Amino acid sequence: MSLFPRKPARKTTRLFFATDVHGSDRTFRKFLNSAKFYEADVLVMGGDILGKLAIPIIQEGNGRYRATLQGRTETIEGDSGLEQLRSRLGTLGFYSKVMNEEEFRSIQAEPAAVEALFKELARQRLEAWVELAETRLAGSGVRCFVTGGNDDYSEVLEVLYRGGTQAIFGSEGKLVNLDDEHTLISVGYSTPTPWHTPREVSDDQLGEMIEAAVQPATDLSHSVFNFHDPPVDSALDTCPMLDWSTDPPAQIVKGGQVVLFGAGSLSVRRAIETHQPVLGLHGHIHESPGVISIGRTLCVNPGSEYGEGILRGVLVSLADGEVTGHQLTSG
Repeated sequence: MSLFPRKPARKTTRLFFATDVHGSDRTFRKFLNSAKFYEADVLVMGGDILGKLAIPIIQEGNGRYRATLQGRTETIEGDSGLEQLRSRLGTLGFYSKVMNEEEFRSIQAEPAAVEALFKELARQRLEAWVELAETRLAGSGVRCFVTGGNDDYSEVLEVLYRGGTQAIFGSEGKLVNLDDEHTLISVGYSTPTPWHTPREVSDDQLGEMIEAAVQPATDLSHSVFNFHDPPVDSALDTCPMLDWSTDPPAQIVKGGQVVLFGAGSLSVRRAIETHQPVLGLHGHIHESPGVISIGRTLCVNPGSEYGEGILRGVLVSLADGEVTGHQLTSG
């Protein structure tokens, strides 16, 4: 008989996080596949899940189509060419709709019709993603939690909260149990940007939203903060400083060098410093992937290369309110 009884093994939860897929169909499919590939117990998707553009594909007759993509007009022949184009647009995160010339001109002349079409196409893709997640994750025991970001329309995000799902769930504004030990708290809004995106608030307002979101938690040391905005001046938020007075906003250059600064949120940083969650999951600034610590809190921004169909993420192991391992991934 041992004089030194073994300590019970700590139960570990493997969490995979990615963010800022911006409508990219290929990237989202990789995200779902990551559950099996990385043997994750739970998937978390950060904000900015919707695309940014809808591309009209004009039907010209005789099996010919045309589309203008990134300033260049392309002519497409036949159904196979059309399917290849739509697949390419899906990888880029763009939506598309085939229409005749008359329909195109009618919609183009009405800004409200353009916005309505964009939101409908975004809703259709998000609904398809929800169905895909339900199919891919069925029977696996893996749960997928998703929040929106500043680029996402609230009325489209309602798809995530329709109820009746078994594997994928909208998480914003909810205290979610990741396992018996850890909770997830999600806030997807951001501070103002030069692009005036749909879900922006002042930094003070963001701080109020965060405090309201964390209030129901009984032990924030065992919580994961899924906040789209990264903490300010953390190296997870470094990006070029922009001149907001130009259209589009231009990079500010001094002495021949692009001026860089921390574009993150002071309120997010303050919340992390005050509450010291076990883990902070962030995005928003695509070009600043990294891992840093703020006190005991491990904070991560995996970055984003969605337009290339590349999934950047982070795999984190949690046990008893501690991060026992982490690894940035790309593929």
